[in-house]
Amino acid sequence: MSIGYHRLPAELFDAMAAGGGGPVAAEVLSRAQHSKHALLLLGVVTTAEACGHGQSALARRGYDLLAAVQGQDPAAVSSVIRHPSVGAWARRTAAALRGGSGMPGATPGGLAAVAAAAAIRAGVPAEIEVPVHDGLVMLPSVGAAGPVDAEVATVRSTGGRAEVAAAGQRIAIADGYRDRAARWRPLRVLRAGAIELLVDDVDPFRMPAAPNLATAADSDLWSEVFAAAWALLEQHHPAVAREVAEIVTVIVPLARPPHGLVSSSSPETFGAIALSEPADACTLASTLAHEVQHVKLSALLDMVQLTRPDDGRRYYAPWRDDPRPVSGLLQGAYAYVGVSGFWRRQRELSDQLEPQVEFARWREAAALAAGVLESSGRLTPAGEDFVRGMSATLRAWRAEPVPGAASQRASEESSRHKTRWETRNGPIPV
Repeated sequence: MSIGYHRLPAELFDAMAAGGGGPVAAEVLSRAQHSKHALLLLGVVTTAEACGHGQSALARRGYDLLAAVQGQDPAAVSSVIRHPSVGAWARRTAAALRGGSGMPGATPGGLAAVAAAAAIRAGVPAEIEVPVHDGLVMLPSVGAAGPVDAEVATVRSTGGRAEVAAAGQRIAIADGYRDRAARWRPLRVLRAGAIELLVDDVDPFRMPAAPNLATAADSDLWSEVFAAAWALLEQHHPAVAREVAEIVTVIVPLARPPHGLVSSSSPETFGAIALSEPADACTLASTLAHEVQHVKLSALLDMVQLTRPDDGRRYYAPWRDDPRPVSGLLQGAYAYVGVSGFWRRQRELSDQLEPQVEFARWREAAALAAGVLESSGRLTPAGEDFVRGMSATLRAWRAEPVPGAASQRASEESSRHKTRWETRNGPIPV
């Protein structure tokens, strides 16, 4: 498998710093993450062999099958290698092999399951043993079979059909079908226009660090709201839509909170966005605009160091109730540049006050954080350039008029947040 060297050209770095980047920058980031995952897979098999791990032979068979399938269907293999949970599994497995802490299932034999998934997606005849963890055979980007009462199962792919066999059981693998006994659980698909996302609610590595992982109970509601949100983005926020289409491949369901919507993303799982069940299209669209910023910046940070090592100092973030390190403040500020841009456009589509309030509040919050970052002394030279680009965009937006009532409400909400933050954490650091 080929592993390339990737560099973000200066003009794309500047475009990202301004808050965007577009599909060209998104494509560069995606290709770099693909190579990162491929490098991690190579690291898993070579490290397992070097340390004599008991699953090293299984990992090698998986790696060789993956290479063979790539020769017949490179696109199918690329889609599996890039699947977010593959990166998280490979990273944690490589760390465990080097003596770090792992998690259940972070073992080299999982490479065989990655290869089996690629063979199934490519329709290539193959047969390979895969490990069973907690009674589950997980085929990344495809689905999960279980319960299986064995330590090892065999995955067969023949003539467009596939199955998992173990302990006298045969579980058929079928697209889009969950049987009543839930022995086969495929990843569901969300489609809208030209975009197609997987809903991964079964893979243990779908977002290991996220709390409140859940199963997508109402796929019809998800599909309906997603379709409306995507139409909103495509029609009125085309730049955001193009970036989401290039970068985001997986939605990870989160448990529904008592109020509103929660979301998150992780550097471990490029391309995945975790979301609770969306209530309406506009909320989902703004959340996608928010989270794609996080995913972009995390990928950029794999290529360019923007902050210096954490020195223990913590800062006020106008969107959080806890103090944040400089790296977290940068992530939040960049996300809220995206949020501000979303509401800047959205206010033109409505005569209601709420979009004006959202624009006024978050442009000020992002500008405040950018100013703190610039004066922190914790940015690298590249980081200073990046934050200057953010600040230039925010300065231009802050010069745009908003109704007085919107400005007042935004100011009041910001003041309430500061008061709540100081009650919990003490005076805001100067």
